[in-house]
Amino acid sequence: MAGSSLLVLIDDIATILDDVAVMSKVAVKKTAGVLGDDLALNAEQVTGVKADRELPVVWAVCKGSLLNKAILVPAALAISAFIPWLILPLLMLGGAFLCFEGFEKVAHSLLHSRDEDEAHHREHLRAIADPKVDMVAMEKEKIRGAIRTDFILSAEILVITLGTVATATFPVQVAVMVTIALGMTLGVYGLVAGIVKLDDVGLHLSKREGEGGWANAVRAIGRKIVAGAPYFLKFLSIAGTAAMFLVGGGILIHGIPFLHHLVEASGTSAGEVPNVGWLLKGLTGIALNALVGIVAGGILVGLMTIWTKLRGAKAAA
Repeated sequence: MAGSSLLVLIDDIATILDDVAVMSKVAVKKTAGVLGDDLALNAEQVTGVKADRELPVVWAVCKGSLLNKAILVPAALAISAFIPWLILPLLMLGGAFLCFEGFEKVAHSLLHSRDEDEAHHREHLRAIADPKVDMVAMEKEKIRGAIRTDFILSAEILVITLGTVATATFPVQVAVMVTIALGMTLGVYGLVAGIVKLDDVGLHLSKREGEGGWANAVRAIGRKIVAGAPYFLKFLSIAGTAAMFLVGGGILIHGIPFLHHLVEASGTSAGEVPNVGWLLKGLTGIALNALVGIVAGGILVGLMTIWTKLRGAKAAA
């Protein structure tokens, strides 16, 4: 009897672990866009400190991120257990925020000239080089800013994950949420540490001593890494922004029945095209998700701009 109970327990654990693995994969796919933006934003915030302080700053932000998860995961599980009807509104708010943030980034890049950005960058470099500037205070401010960014993006990711496991049993919900929370923290900040040190790695390789083809090739690779590191960070930022529109638009579409049916019907029609239907069906879904995300983001940014101007005019009066 005891042996049978043990086998049943093992079978239950195996089933739960299988569910956790499957749902974690689904959650990772749905949150990939936010993770990309999380990676790019945190890498941007950490860069700009002195080279010997980059990794300590990354570690400080990582600890803050773990504290964020320790607050957010129980809160998300409590919502699932006691007020599950709140999951869909939170998902919609999260999707709308993704669209808003994505459009705001695009608008900022279009409305601010490259000269303004370069002037800001030069000013920042002068501040770092100035011995009168309190680098400890600047570093702490960067850490606080990165942790605030992490809290917002972590909340979005966990809400999306919660929507994925909403119908699962409570043990599976706990396991998936903890897996995603720890995985995203260690993964993101491990990559951030690697990204902020890319230029140092390239510089080290570019100074490789020796003669011959191998040494010359290593030095050439190092120079390429140093030259390409800023472009890689820029690529991450662009990819993260695009993914925010795709993920945010997809969440809004699934939460609005009319749009959901429209996208499904469009995908079905595109899928009936001979030979390339399978490709057109996927591209149609991606394009419509992005379109809804961009439109929703534009509307929200417009409303926020009007609201800010009205508040400013009211305050001035």
